[in-house]
Amino acid sequence: MIKVLVTARSFALCEEAKTILESQGYSITWNPVGRPLKEQELLALIPGMDALITGTDEVSEKVIAAGLPSLKVIGKYGVGYDNIDVAAAKRHGVQVTFTPGVLTKAVAELAMGLLLSAARNIAAMDGLVRQGKWERITGTELADKTIGIVGTGNIGREVAKRAAAFDMNVIAYDLWPNHDFAAQYGIKYVPLDELLAKADFISLHTPSTPETIGMINLKSLQGMKNTAVLINTARGDLIVEEDLIKALQKGVIAGAGLDTFALEPLKDERFFSLRNVVLSPHAGSNTRETVARMSVMVASDVVAVLTGNLPHYPVK
Repeated sequence: MIKVLVTARSFALCEEAKTILESQGYSITWNPVGRPLKEQELLALIPGMDALITGTDEVSEKVIAAGLPSLKVIGKYGVGYDNIDVAAAKRHGVQVTFTPGVLTKAVAELAMGLLLSAARNIAAMDGLVRQGKWERITGTELADKTIGIVGTGNIGREVAKRAAAFDMNVIAYDLWPNHDFAAQYGIKYVPLDELLAKADFISLHTPSTPETIGMINLKSLQGMKNTAVLINTARGDLIVEEDLIKALQKGVIAGAGLDTFALEPLKDERFFSLRNVVLSPHAGSNTRETVARMSVMVASDVVAVLTGNLPHYPVK
């Protein structure tokens, strides 16, 4: 019997995707701990599995090797696959798939939600009202403010469109500028230092690479306005969290909205005491619509590989 290990937690919410696997007669093993699995935990589960459907678990070369010779495919439930040792998978003949384009609008909407919450102190005031305190916190409007978008891939462009609808001025930084899109929405590309210095809101939309890891650090935070708000729905390791915590504590910047963190789940209690930060649990893609689309895409590609066919969305 073909065995599939599913560690992506939201996958189980999609009955259609589960049916795709079950209709093939596959035996499914579900995530036993309700959070992303560490390497050692995967090493205990992967032997004998024919497929792995993973979220943000630590899929290292050791894990891939431990799945051999049965492991044929790793389906990434999501877009970013930096948690998977893709090079090792290729060396061992294991196909890796992903779900491109499916979560673009959902993540962009959450980025705007975090931005609005931080700008108007929604989460902080909600907490006060629940404590019986009728206390207002003065916020700031978005109209005529400048948003700096770092990375104008699919998600960054969707954020830019939404920001433009709020009458914001949009500037951007990208190593590969999309000039046609910029012209359509009146976006100006600028160097990163200039973006950090001019933007009232900064939204990160870059992958995690050696060049981008730690790009938001003490120096870059000090280069921002003291009224600036930082939004991150991309990757947690883009930010040096120690530097960000100190910047928020000391008023170097005004606030932040964070959906991703260097270590997840978040356990650094210093974040919890900050009233000028809005936190969410890496939920950018977690809408009913996106969960359904991603689940069906990854399940279909896993079945394709296991039945000897080519996947629709391979990681190349």
